[in-house]
Amino acid sequence: MTTPDPDAVALFSFRVWSYKQGELVSLLVHLGDRLGLYRTLRDAGPVTAAELAATTGYDERWVLEWLRGNAAAELLDSADGTTFALSPEGAAVLADEHDSLAFAAGAFGAPMEPAVVDDLADAFRTGQGLPYDRLGPSGAHRTERMLGPWARLALVPKILPALDGVVDKLEAGAQVADVGCGAGVALTAIAESYPRSRVHGFELSRHALDRAEARVEALALDNVTLHHQRAEDLPTDGRFDLILTFDCLHDMTHPEQAIAAIRRALAPDGTWLVKEIRASGDWTTDRRNPVLAMMYGFSLTSCMSSALSEPGGAGLGTMGLSTDLMREMATAAGFSRFTVHDVDDPANLYYEIRI
Repeated sequence: MTTPDPDAVALFSFRVWSYKQGELVSLLVHLGDRLGLYRTLRDAGPVTAAELAATTGYDERWVLEWLRGNAAAELLDSADGTTFALSPEGAAVLADEHDSLAFAAGAFGAPMEPAVVDDLADAFRTGQGLPYDRLGPSGAHRTERMLGPWARLALVPKILPALDGVVDKLEAGAQVADVGCGAGVALTAIAESYPRSRVHGFELSRHALDRAEARVEALALDNVTLHHQRAEDLPTDGRFDLILTFDCLHDMTHPEQAIAAIRRALAPDGTWLVKEIRASGDWTTDRRNPVLAMMYGFSLTSCMSSALSEPGGAGLGTMGLSTDLMREMATAAGFSRFTVHDVDDPANLYYEIRI
């Protein structure tokens, strides 16, 4: 074995430990979001730990350590380790859940339960992944928080108007299906904006559907119906004018069966809108993605795991559904029109698919 270069060892060691640092900073972000500390900082201006503790009612010593950890990670500004401030850019990413498409703090959930990690390790031996609900309610909650700003600020005002004739149908009163609707952030955004339309949500995860039901009830929407069923079990009578699949096809064990079901459920002049991760299918091209490692982490812990949770699962995973493969699968199911929409979303592309 070749003797390693000490300088190269040091650099490699730093890289590895930087990922451990990221794990612990992730916990700081989760706590800041969960406890409302970032939101308080957004409105407070420069503050000391004593001032932030007085405002929030939290213990000053714990607040100080959290503040210094965030400053060390360059998430907060502090020249002296005593006074701290959240920049406008930091507020957009860490605090402004309702007004910023850049909001990211909601993606930082509590650490994964050791029992779930044990199951993931076992999956390497058995080949069978974990169903989505094995991650517990926190999985659905984290996804809801991640998608919320996008549903409010992009889906209705930007994406739906880019589709041929869809907004006119929604305004007149359309039948809509959100397949893999999760906690219902997209379907409730559409139901609120187009009250004449009837929106159906289809979801396999009980945890996600519980959150969707609570969301619909809180918004007092009477034009939403939720269904606890698989995509493969959609109605077969071509009743839907618009069908949505947002970031879920790559999670499915049998996406080709889901696509065939969508083809049967879609009206002859209907539209299927797909939101999927930007993936080229080429390793060299995808390496340009600065968060590619995170995408593969998501895949192992959730997306690919879910897609392998049944025998014979496709196992596409987060990066497994490229534009070319999506077009190929849609064509095989009987769709003939395929339009790619790039709406300056750094993580996703949108496909407008018609019969």
